[in-house]
Amino acid sequence: MPVEEDHDVVVVDVEKIENSNEETEQQEASDVMEKKQLSSKILRRYDSLELASQRFSGTHAAKGPSMCLILQLAFQSIGIVYGDIGTSPLYVYSSTFTDGIKNNDDILGVLSLILYTITLIPLIKYVFVVLKANDNGDGGTFALYSLICRYAKVGLIPNQQVEDADVSNYQLELPNNRQKRASKLKCALEKSHFMKLFLLFATMLGTSMVIGDDVVVLISVAILVCLFMAQRFGTDKVGYTFAPIICIWFAFIAGIGLYNFIKYDPSVIKAVNPKYIVDYFIRNKKDAWISLGGVVLAITGTEALFADVGHFTVPSVQISMCSVTYPALILAYVGQASFLRKHNDLVSDTFYKSIPGKLYWPMFVIAVMAAIIASQAMISGTFSIIQQSLSLGCFPRVQIVHTSSKHEGQVYIPEINYILMIACIAITVGFKTTTKIGNAYGIAVVFVMTLTSAFLVLIMIMIWKTHILLIISYVLIIGSVEVVYLSSVLYKFDQGGYLPLAFAAVLMFIMYVWNNVYRRKYYYELDHKISAEKVKEIACNTSLCRLPGLAMFYSELVQGVPPIFKHYVANVPALHSLLIFVSIKSLPISKVPTEERFLFRRVHPKELNVFRCVVRYGYTDVRNEEEPFEKLLVERLKQFIVDEFWKSQNGDDQEEVKVQEEIEKEIERVEKASQDGVVHLIGENEIVACKGANIGKRILIDYAYNFLKKNLRQSEKLFDIPHKRMVKVGMTYEL
Repeated sequence: MPVEEDHDVVVVDVEKIENSNEETEQQEASDVMEKKQLSSKILRRYDSLELASQRFSGTHAAKGPSMCLILQLAFQSIGIVYGDIGTSPLYVYSSTFTDGIKNNDDILGVLSLILYTITLIPLIKYVFVVLKANDNGDGGTFALYSLICRYAKVGLIPNQQVEDADVSNYQLELPNNRQKRASKLKCALEKSHFMKLFLLFATMLGTSMVIGDDVVVLISVAILVCLFMAQRFGTDKVGYTFAPIICIWFAFIAGIGLYNFIKYDPSVIKAVNPKYIVDYFIRNKKDAWISLGGVVLAITGTEALFADVGHFTVPSVQISMCSVTYPALILAYVGQASFLRKHNDLVSDTFYKSIPGKLYWPMFVIAVMAAIIASQAMISGTFSIIQQSLSLGCFPRVQIVHTSSKHEGQVYIPEINYILMIACIAITVGFKTTTKIGNAYGIAVVFVMTLTSAFLVLIMIMIWKTHILLIISYVLIIGSVEVVYLSSVLYKFDQGGYLPLAFAAVLMFIMYVWNNVYRRKYYYELDHKISAEKVKEIACNTSLCRLPGLAMFYSELVQGVPPIFKHYVANVPALHSLLIFVSIKSLPISKVPTEERFLFRRVHPKELNVFRCVVRYGYTDVRNEEEPFEKLLVERLKQFIVDEFWKSQNGDDQEEVKVQEEIEKEIERVEKASQDGVVHLIGENEIVACKGANIGKRILIDYAYNFLKKNLRQSEKLFDIPHKRMVKVGMTYEL
């Protein structure tokens, strides 16, 4: 039987089938065996909803990106990732010495703090450790959470399936040696419902705080509007536009820093000795501790290194940080310190006063442009994080727009963009002074860094199986530094530091409401699901009219048929000739390859023409595919049917001929149903609190959740379902 192979998908070509009486039985059997061999490459375990990932194991063996592409992305990342941390020299010394410089050696102490902070946190922690904890190229708090979820069963929704582990991107590369502490920690997390809730809560909090970073950046209202309006063009174009500006900025601050270092006081190089940090604290005691809130501004935007990695690649971010950003920042801070050693009285305006006269105005223009770009890192990071939280059921539906056909991690979210713009304008107008905004920014930055370290320690213990001495060293050195900084910035809580916490509280409330009701709804459907026997009974009911065509019934339930199906049949006594229950499922991985996305199972007897299909997505996958969803699903269904038939035959030649004929008929039925028309049945559930529910539950479900639901996008918009072929089925869920 002739076949057509296109894009690694074997599809039966019904139109080319010719049953010639002239063919000999030997040739016919040979053709059948050839077909069998081709078909056996597809599905392996159809009886357990398994699409064979084995056949595609070679296609995803990652050929790393070429060096040319890495360098190209490294250049782009300079304009996206480093605008924030790169512009910190504008205000770090003035924010640290708010009461002036009392001792000339205090400059060496602060410089030493800055040098070791930049080296320990952005360079060692993030560039060489945290970036390794990426999830198939994606970063951020949810990436860390997803790694933990894949290793330990800490998810709160019981939709895990054995087949999930067969997705090529799902398996973690674990060290061979198994350690008892990893197993004990894993068991403790899996057995504790409190710890599962705590991990999800911490993830939401970290996500909210990262987004809160962007709301407290000081730029003028007009510039804010222009910056946010530019986001629609995508990371690719924005990166190419901003990168040259930031590159020029880094060249200027490095050159001026080197000039000042040579001209004023080269002896500041001795600040590499941490002894000056100790002396600084001995001299200034509490004031030195409070001043850490200014020093920490030298690493603002560092969390964007991880949050934005999905827009680029790990090597590209590492290259740009080590070759451009880090050297430029070190030279800038050393040069300013050298200048201040001779001009203590100019600390309130260190940056501009330290610029050589002839370069003042060119540097001023570049500084303004760099400041405009400064919040780009967190804007891009916010888009990535919202996309992840949306896919894991922790955020209401919003539109995700992929802005690059080359790099799938580059996304734009219109609603979030405009909300951030309005919030930034409000904060800029309300706070007015850089001091309060700096205090707010410091709390958001350090809090997220500390939370990232906590997640990272779990990953080191459970997944990486890191040596215990290295883990202890990480906690004692980097962890303790972050805790000290956190204690300092929290001291200024009432001086603007409350802002990111307040903003995070609002975001967390939204996330909590959506996720809580999302889980309640899933458990309701799980408790009221329709059994396979009941589906057979409904489908075999002679009073039901079978209409020509294909009906896709959507649900998020993967363990059975949702209760809304029975409600539909009771009100519309008709079923289409081919019925597919489509369950949409998110996996705790960033991407699911298209060829591994669909899992099918037939509802017996075969004559019912009823199938179940689980469609799996990663948290960065876009669900409105370039190829129409329904066309892709039908092609995968035909694959499943071909393999199902061949798996059931026993190798007899006559049996094989019969199987071939049955395959042709089955494929023809599927294609005819598809040609007769496809109808998408979507549940439009009304969620209400059950009778007798307490006041808190009523506020949560009846008011907060339903308000979010009514004011946000509906499912059909996210799946790009044509309105002319969509039927909404209403049902009330009392949770």
